[in-house]
Amino acid sequence: MKTLTTLFKSNVREYGMLIALIVIMIFFQYQTDGILMKPVNITNLVLQNSYIIIMALGMLLIIVAGWIDLSVGSVAAFVGAIAAVLMVKYDFNWGVTIVISLLVGALIGAFQGYWVAYVKIPAFIVTLAGMLIFRGLTLVMLQGEAVGPFPTQFQKLSSGFIPDFFNYEGFHVTTILIGVLLSVLLIVIDIRARKNQQKYGFEVTPLYFFAVKNIFITLAVMGLCYLMASYKGLPTVLVILFLLITFYAFITSQTVLGRRIYAMGGNEKAARLSGVNTPRLLFYTFVNMGVLAALAGMIVTARLNTATPKAGVGFELDVIAACFIGGASATGGIGKVIGAVVGAFLIGVMNNGMSLLGIGIDWQQAIKGFVLLLAVFFDVYNKNKNV
Repeated sequence: MKTLTTLFKSNVREYGMLIALIVIMIFFQYQTDGILMKPVNITNLVLQNSYIIIMALGMLLIIVAGWIDLSVGSVAAFVGAIAAVLMVKYDFNWGVTIVISLLVGALIGAFQGYWVAYVKIPAFIVTLAGMLIFRGLTLVMLQGEAVGPFPTQFQKLSSGFIPDFFNYEGFHVTTILIGVLLSVLLIVIDIRARKNQQKYGFEVTPLYFFAVKNIFITLAVMGLCYLMASYKGLPTVLVILFLLITFYAFITSQTVLGRRIYAMGGNEKAARLSGVNTPRLLFYTFVNMGVLAALAGMIVTARLNTATPKAGVGFELDVIAACFIGGASATGGIGKVIGAVVGAFLIGVMNNGMSLLGIGIDWQQAIKGFVLLLAVFFDVYNKNKNV
């Protein structure tokens, strides 16, 4: 059975970033006189940073595979511009627009993935070119103007909330029930995973740590749901995030596809000699990134209720930083979905907390850059220590 010290050492980056997130939240909660954790601010925090989390899921796979994508901000802006033009200027149905936009994102990912996977041009160059290409096409699509507003149904993609089936005034009962069901589901999944580990003779965490971990997770889930329930309930985008996080966590940890991506990032030549079709796998990794960037672009556009030429500027920096801060290795082969999510929330809390304290955007950028540098240093330091 694993000791607590061994467990922490083997997951030092994930636990370290989680502890850092908690410390930062407590700090800003104190400095803002409790504003940070107010229900309305928590809701805004989720809505404002949903695009980072969505794109971080795709970026994580690309970084694990050993590459990078600098074009995601421009792709999100371009797809948002396409959605706006289709709905506003050509009266397309909002549902049809979403499908077309996701297909455009997939085609963009395929376009860039082809150059990287099959022509063997470094992803840094291809996606840097993509950043310029799709930023320029965004300007062409919008003709230098903001386009909007959009149908109410499309706006709800970002600003909508799940309905309350109990209609209790002042409190969203459905959100609490969802929190209870989710907590029970997470505990059942964790118990089954522990039993499977014991069944096949793997080391498991001490029982007391297992219990404390699940109590902590349950309290966190129910606390978040209580805060949401006292405002308007769970935002639609939070439900989308949960489904995506669950899906990608399953893919990366429980499937052959996920193991092959990690193998490719760890040693591409060895993976290819083992029978992995690395070019095709890398190609689909970029297609996946294109689809997620398209989804993020529509969510941002729906939240602003307008598509602008400057949308998406700097998105790629926050997304890449979220992955590295969350534990992904700059050399590939290492990184977890939950780590990327924690990294994205850490950046979001920092942005929100510093804005509440009145810190200017100049210092915000400098502080985030310093945090990113520390995260990568931490990765390099641990690798050198283990050599």
